Amino acid sequence: MSPVTPRLEALPPEDGVWLEVDVARQVLHVWRGRECLETHPASTAAAGVGQAEGSGGTPLGWHYIRAVIGAGMPSGSVFRGRRPTGELYSPALAADYPERDWILTRIFWLCGLERGLNRGGSVDSQRRYIYLHGTPESEPMGRPASHGCIRLRDATLLRLGELAPSGTPVWLHA
Repeated sequence: MSPVTPRLEALPPEDGVWLEVDVARQVLHVWRGRECLETHPASTAAAGVGQAEGSGGTPLGWHYIRAVIGAGMPSGSVFRGRRPTGELYSPALAADYPERDWILTRIFWLCGLERGLNRGGSVDSQRRYIYLHGTPESEPMGRPASHGCIRLRDATLLRLGELAPSGTPVWLHA
């Protein structure tokens, strides 16, 4: 398997771990150099791709994981405003709060690396609060459904916690 080739000057080191989010295929690949280690289903924005604040789209280009939030928290932990609420997700909790966009288990907060594309001004991914984060099992994978973030299964996030610390490069493309 080979990723769509990013600009050569932007490629991570040969032996480094990096993540690829293929928006067209709705998957996340974990790479070590040029070797694909794992592939996981994902769900990006229902609005498609979009760089601008307020677009509701998933931003493209090179990012890095600015922070990993929730290490040590149990699977299914609920987050609001990047803070654990003390709740664990359940269908009963979802029924009590049907309006919530559930952010579960871990947050991998992304920061753009490309000025004018995903960094700075109205296109800043970090200020847009773009994350890789968990979602309930009832939410679909493999098709766009988020509000801009990249939704993943809890087990995938726990695995990424082992492989992709803060500073890990992440390439989002359509």
